[in-house]
Amino acid sequence: MVYIAEFVGTAILTLLGCGVVAGVVLAKTKAHAGGWIVITFGWGMGVAMAVYTVGQYSGAHINPAVTIGLASIGDLDLKLVPGYIAAQLAGAFFGAVLVYLAYINHWKETEDAGTKLAVFSTAPEVRNIPANFGTEVIGTAMLVFGVLGIGSNINPIGKETDLALLFGSGIAPLLVGLLVFAIGLSLGGPTGYAINPARDLGPRIAHALLPIPGKGGSDWSYAWVPVVAPIVGGVVGAQAFTLLGFGG
Repeated sequence: MVYIAEFVGTAILTLLGCGVVAGVVLAKTKAHAGGWIVITFGWGMGVAMAVYTVGQYSGAHINPAVTIGLASIGDLDLKLVPGYIAAQLAGAFFGAVLVYLAYINHWKETEDAGTKLAVFSTAPEVRNIPANFGTEVIGTAMLVFGVLGIGSNINPIGKETDLALLFGSGIAPLLVGLLVFAIGLSLGGPTGYAINPARDLGPRIAHALLPIPGKGGSDWSYAWVPVVAPIVGGVVGAQAFTLLGFGG
């Protein structure tokens, strides 16, 4: 059940997150040119809705960086990690396909190939790989540190963090969404804040496979950054939370 929940949760995240990007950047939509605040708020609410939907079943990691970060501090059984990640990637891919179908009439209306790719995956505004990598590490560390902090603040936790209990109901899922909104506003400008390997890689694969007219390439030369950097950041955030004594 936890793997189904992670698939569904990540699909919801991607459907609503990539969906808001599509609404803002694709031509001839009612949300066209809505701006960065619309995009970041849409992503934040997408996270909140995903966590509300599946949090009680799997803890709603919906992000390999969260899964690996929690495993690094002993809050998730290592044997569950591969299944969580596979479900997250599959869910992100599926959510991206739904976005493609929802905006089926707007791909031909949009001329720029880079704009079409932006619906699915992130890219830096200034391409400097070390700096881009660092931005994603910082953003993801803040995400995981904040998620653990929200859980601890709402229901003080001991050595093991039960996100399924903490994020199954109440206000916690909304706070996680607001955390993602804040990260997007404050740290999303340089790279588009992937902060989630599944969220970037799953839709990027969908972009490569779907028959999107005039889509261009999928920018595979950059694709490793929003995969590896968030994993590093997730571990850093989880370890920092524990080493500072907040999780004890």
